[in-house]
Amino acid sequence: MYVIVDERPIVRDGYVANFFREGVSSVGLLSSDFEDWLQTAPATDLDAVQGFLLGECEQRSDWPELIQRRSRAPIIAMIETRCLTETLQLFRSGIDDVVRKPVHVREILARTEAVWRRTQREAEKDIAVADRTARLKVYFDGRDPDIDGEKIPLPRRERQILEFLVRNRGRRMTKEQVFNAVYGAFTDDVDESVIEGHISKLRKKLRQKLSFDPIEVRRYLGYAFVS
Repeated sequence: MYVIVDERPIVRDGYVANFFREGVSSVGLLSSDFEDWLQTAPATDLDAVQGFLLGECEQRSDWPELIQRRSRAPIIAMIETRCLTETLQLFRSGIDDVVRKPVHVREILARTEAVWRRTQREAEKDIAVADRTARLKVYFDGRDPDIDGEKIPLPRRERQILEFLVRNRGRRMTKEQVFNAVYGAFTDDVDESVIEGHISKLRKKLRQKLSFDPIEVRRYLGYAFVS
């Protein structure tokens, strides 16, 4: 799920629609609503955030510190015109990346994943991580994963679940957290139980190719991608 913050409805609604066309859940918020949500949202909602996209809003430079207290997700700022002073000030405030409008959501997705890769690079070098699951490569950019170089076609929801669990490797994620990541924390027209069916099918496919199940399931506790 992406969170878009901008005072202009046309910008918020436009990016929400563009993310939807790419099969990615998102929500657009006014700055006042965003600050209230950031301070009160449960951890299950914040863990579902893949990235924060901050557009036109006065408090933008104040938010990175607040966001980083509650979320590990990358923070990207959108600016209207190229301005070195503004760009440097945004980076100093803690923004992870700065882009100039108009920018395609595919570029936003790619830049977000680049930030995730940098922050997780050390973990990926860990010997405990790079063992049996090293055969599985997940791309995080809309491409299907592959095992031993062979592409594994997955429905969009299964692929998004796999990406979410791999990104949170070793962490126990509840059904609610997985649902929020895939369908969005503000979705109320889809039953949360669909996650069980998606994960059951995903585990079967991975087990057939890897000869073991990389997704550990604990009743009432949730799911974890394990080595």
